[in-house]
Amino acid sequence: MTEAADRTRSTDVTEAAEERDHRTIAVVHAGLGQPSSTRLLADRMAGATVRELEALGHDVTVEMIELRDHGHAIVDAMLTGFPTGELARAVETVTQADAVIAVTPLFTTTYSGLFKSFVDILDKEALTGMPVLLGATGGTPRHSLALEYSMRPLFTYLRADVVTTSVFAATDDWAQAANTSGRDGEGSSLPQRIERAGRSLAGLVFARGDHKKPADPFSSTPSFLDMLGGE
Repeated sequence: MTEAADRTRSTDVTEAAEERDHRTIAVVHAGLGQPSSTRLLADRMAGATVRELEALGHDVTVEMIELRDHGHAIVDAMLTGFPTGELARAVETVTQADAVIAVTPLFTTTYSGLFKSFVDILDKEALTGMPVLLGATGGTPRHSLALEYSMRPLFTYLRADVVTTSVFAATDDWAQAANTSGRDGEGSSLPQRIERAGRSLAGLVFARGDHKKPADPFSSTPSFLDMLGGE
């Protein structure tokens, strides 16, 4: 192969890569332990979504946000009204993403206080139209409906575009995840539910196409120098 042919092939590969749309998925989880079943579920839901989006021709970046790392900053933001530092960057990641995967452990049949506090510091318009996939972990399947009667209404109130499919993982689901018989054939095992949810979110992101990022609310605010009439 000649040098000219090498350059042509390299250019074609570069142009092909540039033509692929890029999507960013923000994954927010409120797991408290390390390791955490909530983080494990979040990872698997993200993986399923990435595989589907890549099959649709997208390059995908996953940004993982562990709320346990921002616990004190979230409380400070609730008191002051302004997230700062790493928390501010996490909020920006969520609001600028092409889709959000939100996963929380369930306590007393609803989302955790840490999870809700993070949602509370978001601007009420920040998730308007945002594709959102919901997930939750708990000790028993009896709590699975919390996804529908607490989490889904929360994000619907914020006018997010919540995926119809959601994923609940009880303790027994992890033990049965490798089982290839019985209920797996009915498409109701945890891995199959995760794959189905990933396809749903990827389809929504693909159908949505490019979206306009939220405008910076402070972009038109003049600097102190401008207000003082300085040069």
